[in-house]
Amino acid sequence: MHQILSKIESPADLSNLSNEQLEQLAAEIRDVLCSLVATRTAHFASNLGVVELSIALHRTFDFSRDRLIWDTGHQIYPHKLLTGRYDEFGTIRTTGGLMGYPNPAESDYDLFVTGHAGSSVSTMLGLRSGDDLQGEKDRHAVAVIGDGAFPSGIVFEALNNAGGMNANLLVVLNDNKMSICPRVGGVADYFDRLRMNPFYTGVKSEVLKILNHVPLLGDPTERLLAQCKEAVKAGLHGGMLFEELGFSYIGPIDGHNIGLLRKYMEMVKTLPGPVLLHVVTEKGHGYQPAAADPVFFHTPPAFIDDNGTVVPKKSGGAKAYTNYARDAIAEQMRKCDKVTVMTAAMCQGTKMEPVRDEFPHRFFDTGICESHAVAFAAGQAKTGLRPIVNIYSTFLQRSFDQIFQEVALQDLPVVFTMDRAGLTAADGPTHHGSYDIGYMRLFPNMIVMAPGDAEEVGEMLDFALLQDHPSAIRYPKANAETVERNRTPIGLGKAEVMSTGADGAVICYGAQLADAQRAVETLKSEGLNVGLINARFCKPIDRETIVGAVKTSPFVVTVEEGALMTGFGSAVLEACADEGVDASRVKRLGIPDTFIDHGEREERLAEIFLTAEGIAQVCREMAAKISSLHGDDSLTAGS
Repeated sequence: MHQILSKIESPADLSNLSNEQLEQLAAEIRDVLCSLVATRTAHFASNLGVVELSIALHRTFDFSRDRLIWDTGHQIYPHKLLTGRYDEFGTIRTTGGLMGYPNPAESDYDLFVTGHAGSSVSTMLGLRSGDDLQGEKDRHAVAVIGDGAFPSGIVFEALNNAGGMNANLLVVLNDNKMSICPRVGGVADYFDRLRMNPFYTGVKSEVLKILNHVPLLGDPTERLLAQCKEAVKAGLHGGMLFEELGFSYIGPIDGHNIGLLRKYMEMVKTLPGPVLLHVVTEKGHGYQPAAADPVFFHTPPAFIDDNGTVVPKKSGGAKAYTNYARDAIAEQMRKCDKVTVMTAAMCQGTKMEPVRDEFPHRFFDTGICESHAVAFAAGQAKTGLRPIVNIYSTFLQRSFDQIFQEVALQDLPVVFTMDRAGLTAADGPTHHGSYDIGYMRLFPNMIVMAPGDAEEVGEMLDFALLQDHPSAIRYPKANAETVERNRTPIGLGKAEVMSTGADGAVICYGAQLADAQRAVETLKSEGLNVGLINARFCKPIDRETIVGAVKTSPFVVTVEEGALMTGFGSAVLEACADEGVDASRVKRLGIPDTFIDHGEREERLAEIFLTAEGIAQVCREMAAKISSLHGDDSLTAGS
């Protein structure tokens, strides 16, 4: 079926293909992408948009030697198909299969694991500098970055540095007018003006007519025409932003015309110094439903195309934590006009579109600028507002210094709702929210919480907005269960004792509470009476309850879906050390000191014992260990 693509073992195989064959190759790549999303959730619209760009890059450059970095990396699928991974492509985003992002362990064509936006220009400039210092000046250095990622502060830091160094660097700006949602801000407006200026559009059309009659490779006339075009453009605009930073700006050009892309890329290969090639693409290009609704089709659920009608495959299950958080935020905004909310280009991922639409003047999308979002929230809080910063855990860590300096140090009542805390399944290590417990509980004044079930999401947000200090609430990318019990109200630094047991205790921090309860019930049926505590707070920790449990229980197992190093279990050990309590019978369960690969969430949780069976197994092992130490089999399950 894929007559050309199936024979591509490396980009070198593109060298003998005609433009017509390259167009056919593009169609075959899109067919593979459409087949993939019939089986699983995957990044879709963004990959459809870069098919021709990927082909042109690999046809023009030799990335077995030249350097290529894809910013953010979720648009890596065509690149993977062109670099010898066609036969494995069906395994992408599954356990043991290809990663959905660049991965040097898979291929030498992937230089970095990239999953956070904005870093490509910096890392490519470092590669350029390293190659130059070691005499490898003939290598080309190419960074591909989207317009949604472009406003990130690190991008302008890198552009400033590259212009000052006059480095031979090509930055390809992939302008599709989108991040996940439509991009926002002044830079977005600037790109729109570049594309829509009527005089420049006319200049571009005349240049294209001439370029279509210019030979493809190495003609100095083409370079002269391009330089003349740049002179006209620079005179018209009085100096472009990128030119003022030291870059040669070229474009915009059609990012779906392979022949045109190749001509421009051959030209910029010969230009000295840093170059920005502005390429205009359409997110979802080649599949009409995705082009019409690129937000939904960024990472759509698995679906079947029924003669042009998209039919999502049914996926049952309870309401997700993300939805509970969204609804709780909306309710707070209805109750109090001082409550605001902001996100960093993650309106769709955090399911905040209804909040944005209902409260357009109190909803702020800062773009992919997490540091700015947090400092912005601090400014709002200083005026008496109650801002909620709603950002993925893995992305919020990009604003570590602002959490410290602008929020915690000032003791301002900013609320952080951290989505995707814990393992995020198919997205893998760039997106797992493993570290927020540690990086949040470090700061004085910070209150750090985690709901144990669905009901506690709204209760914790209510509580947080009543505090005069910064607070953080973490929750996973998972469906939320409701754990039945006699509930106790949320109180600052107070854990909830759900049951007691003479044989041991499980102390759970966060969304494993339902699994912990099932584990305790299973153990009880086996004759092992283990109590259960819902910690609720990591900071301030309930020393009376938790240290008391360590002091009086034969063993304690702490459970958290976060990094063990600096995590909740570490907080328990610290509290015990402060109180002079022996914690040698404490076993911590959580994410070990390693990066967890992508794969099904339940599979990954099972590997680190964060399931009902895993928790029960560890409790049995602890009971057996304590029994053997005391020469007593009374604590052995089933005795």
